Amino acid sequence: MKKIQLIIIALLGFSTALFSQDAETKLKEKGIELTSPSSPVANYVNSVRVGNLLFLAGKGPRKADGTYVIGKVGKDLTIEQGYEAAQLAAIAHLAVLKDELGSLNKVKRIVKVTGMVNCTSDFVDQPKVINGYSDFMVEIFGENGKHARSAVGMNSLPLNFAVEIEVIVEVEN
Repeated sequence: MKKIQLIIIALLGFSTALFSQDAETKLKEKGIELTSPSSPVANYVNSVRVGNLLFLAGKGPRKADGTYVIGKVGKDLTIEQGYEAAQLAAIAHLAVLKDELGSLNKVKRIVKVTGMVNCTSDFVDQPKVINGYSDFMVEIFGENGKHARSAVGMNSLPLNFAVEIEVIVEVEN
């Protein structure tokens, strides 16, 4: 009986290791260094914590030089450029999380993503664009990066951002 209990404990530990990973290490492996999060441009804050949930304000695709990817997907930008813009929004959110939590390893789960794509009225591939965000979160957080999601088209976004994405994150208490 004791042998079976030890095997079960070992298997549980192994399965936890499979489904979680060190987000800080993963970011370093990808050669990504987080900068300070951008300041809100109006009367709001970057994040609000309620219990063990963090609600992050929408972020645009901020490049390393501080400028943003702008334009309409389907007119000014390709799906691939929109995908890369969504990855930049993910990096912007990681900077907010790091600033708020001190370590990305305190993230338990990416819960819900709302992705808005600045696109032409006939553009229908918003999910392919927002996959840039979703794929990146899974790369960094493993299975805990998988989330519920909406991907919608917008006639325009603030500052002509290519994408704006908001997220709800479960964190350690």
